[in-house]
Amino acid sequence: MVQLSKFAVWFGLGLASVSAAAAGEPATEAIPVDSFAALALKCVHQEYPNKISHVLQSDKDVAPPRELTPAFYGCFDWHSSVHGHWMLVRLTKLYPDAAFVPAARAGLAGSLTQENLAADALYLAGDGRASFERPYGLAWLLCLAEELRQWDDDQARQWSANLAPLEAEAAARFRTWLPNLYYPIRTGEHSQTAFAFGLVLDWARVVGDEEMADLVKGKALGFYLEDDACPLGYEPSGQDFLSSCIAEADLMRRILPPGQFAAWLATFLPVIPIDGSAEWLPVGVVTDRSDGKLAHLDGLNLSRAWMLEGIIAGLPTDDPRVPSLRAAADAHRAVGLAAVTGEHYEGGHWLGSFATYLVTGKGGGSSFER
Repeated sequence: MVQLSKFAVWFGLGLASVSAAAAGEPATEAIPVDSFAALALKCVHQEYPNKISHVLQSDKDVAPPRELTPAFYGCFDWHSSVHGHWMLVRLTKLYPDAAFVPAARAGLAGSLTQENLAADALYLAGDGRASFERPYGLAWLLCLAEELRQWDDDQARQWSANLAPLEAEAAARFRTWLPNLYYPIRTGEHSQTAFAFGLVLDWARVVGDEEMADLVKGKALGFYLEDDACPLGYEPSGQDFLSSCIAEADLMRRILPPGQFAAWLATFLPVIPIDGSAEWLPVGVVTDRSDGKLAHLDGLNLSRAWMLEGIIAGLPTDDPRVPSLRAAADAHRAVGLAAVTGEHYEGGHWLGSFATYLVTGKGGGSSFER
């Protein structure tokens, strides 16, 4: 087991336990969720450094991030701020008595006001911003909305109501874009469609938006159902934080029933062995964690781990590839979690969210709905 207690020392916080398999089950390892929460609390209201994707129409559009998007201006960029807030919501919901909870609630209350969120929605509606944070940031916004909707808590209900106009705008952006999207986007970074489709589909199922679910599933089947022999050997590229091949499989297990998914996976990723080894998918190597792009590979290890676990959840339990999928997931999990230290802001502003997605089993419960 990877030794993670150093993270608690780094932040001066205690450890909380979380199941590696799924939230709500007995913990199988000690994970410093307090430290993960501390990463988000450090950055959600830290305005600088900041990287904005901002279209200017005139001098009047020149303003600091806190004025442009007052709800989500910290954590270096808009999408990282959004999933930093998602992390605080999820951890507070799962661990209501943890030491970080009062600070997390205060941080969320300061951001998720009706006024702030209305300003972010107004920003999205501005001229020249039709593609703003599409699809990655918008998908994470829906993930945040989904998390709030599933939390039986008075404050959460108010935050959810405050978020509703921005949630509706994000969903509307997908409804407008998807019918016009003729090709999938197969990158290892923010523009990738497979990962975003998974988040949007999870949201649609929770809120009961059958139209959106059908739209996403239709696009996914059209883009990916006939794919074969995904070139896994070409991965990763030098600054990936998502795997194009693994993310596609993690999406398709949400759509296809287990037997059909197993057959599709055999064609799509025929390289998965049945010998229980992990060598078929080497972990990503990070050479410089102070370089924000090179540090993306820490995120790749984390996202691969949860996606591999999702793939396992989508297969029949007796599928002979499961041991090798599990071995690769465990290897990526260990290396990925060991890198979530906060030593460098280049990774500290976002890796905690990926670690939380992994250790709380966020994606694994969203397989094909029978």
